[in-house]
Amino acid sequence: MKGVLLVNLGSPDSPEPKDVKPYLDQFLMDKYVIDVPFLLRALLVRGIILRKRPEDSAEAYKKIWWDEGSPLIVLSERMHKKVVQKTELPVALAMRYGKPSIETGLQQLADQGVTEVLLFPLYPQYAMASTLTILVLAEEIRKKKFPQMTFTDVPAFYNKPDYIKVLANSIKNSLEGFDYDHLLFSYHGIPERHIRKTDVTKSHCKINDTCCTTPSAAHKFCYRHQCYETTRLVVEQLGIPEDKYSLTFQSRLAGDKWLEPYTDVEINNMPAKGIKNLAVVTPAFVADCLETLEEIAMRANEDFKEHGGENFHAIPCLNDNNEWVDVVANWINEWANAEKPVV
Repeated sequence: MKGVLLVNLGSPDSPEPKDVKPYLDQFLMDKYVIDVPFLLRALLVRGIILRKRPEDSAEAYKKIWWDEGSPLIVLSERMHKKVVQKTELPVALAMRYGKPSIETGLQQLADQGVTEVLLFPLYPQYAMASTLTILVLAEEIRKKKFPQMTFTDVPAFYNKPDYIKVLANSIKNSLEGFDYDHLLFSYHGIPERHIRKTDVTKSHCKINDTCCTTPSAAHKFCYRHQCYETTRLVVEQLGIPEDKYSLTFQSRLAGDKWLEPYTDVEINNMPAKGIKNLAVVTPAFVADCLETLEEIAMRANEDFKEHGGENFHAIPCLNDNNEWVDVVANWINEWANAEKPVV
């Protein structure tokens, strides 16, 4: 029997430091997020970062927390419920960090008799700190707890025509009535080291002006290429002139070389370049979360205006958009009816 496990990032149980700290510990101690040896990672995370970060993060979470709970969890649940109504397969929802766990989601499917699972990481672009860590953990759990199960995973869908169409439509609809000077595509940042680690050719990814546009087998797992390709396809569909959009990376940590250009730096420089009306979309996420609601819609908004900007518009993620739900359900149903996955 076939079933589906949708997996998103996750969230603390509450916006209080006592709940934020264990969530951050689980997240930052992931060897695919901070990819250094365990002892160094423990020293960095538990000896330095977790001394102050939980309080700061808790304050940020409090700004965006809803009555129903974490926006990311609530929005993922809404999307999940809509998908369930459009397929006959059992569909469970899990989070890589926090609750409900991947093990909980797999147990729910196993309890319904599922033996073939479509693992569906809810990330359009592939990265070791998002997609890979889900697939690795799920496989570890399968071997220990559910050896009767087999997995098929949904590849990065950054360039799938139906995903691009729904993303482009979402942006277009959100921009109605907003006369923007510039549209910024802000993607979550990752260390440049991660790009090189996922380069299957071990030589292609130079992280320069040409490697992401030069055809290569490396692109299947290259987060940077996939971000640029998502942007290219969306602006092509919307007919946005080259001088009216750009791409940046947000949410970097200090101490490493991360993908550039940096979102905060670029946004702060825009008013001086004559950009007074700015729209920002965050296509690395399919559900609004701390990075979109607090970092962009609040903090970047304030910084933009402090530097001379006038109007700022944060475009919502796809969330439980009905067109997006239809796309996800269609991919699931195509897999359910095929011998081989077609997503």
